[in-house]
Amino acid sequence: MNAETWASIGVSAVTGLSGVWAVRAARRTPRQEKRDDFTAVTDRMNGEIERQGLRITELETTAGAQNRRLEGAGVAIAYLIGRVRELHGYIRSVGMEPPTAEPIPEAARDFIHHDV
Repeated sequence: MNAETWASIGVSAVTGLSGVWAVRAARRTPRQEKRDDFTAVTDRMNGEIERQGLRITELETTAGAQNRRLEGAGVAIAYLIGRVRELHGYIRSVGMEPPTAEPIPEAARDFIHHDV
């Protein structure tokens, strides 16, 4: 083999290695990797935001149901207080003395504004 053959082989090897390096560099750039990382993080955040939205919807539904129950309990308490007052008045109207009322517990005083 003469020098020209060896030079041709060397040039071919360098060209091949350069081609492989160029293909590798073109396929995966640091910028591309950053973009892939950003996409992965964005997808994960979108999933988390969607999950939080569903959770908020569930909490709003639960809070609405609890508010309806509290309103119903308030109406029931008001009805019962009125009914007790009516019975108290009836007992007095027939000339009897109604039983003495027990003191209202501290926890209930915030909700019952009239002594029975």
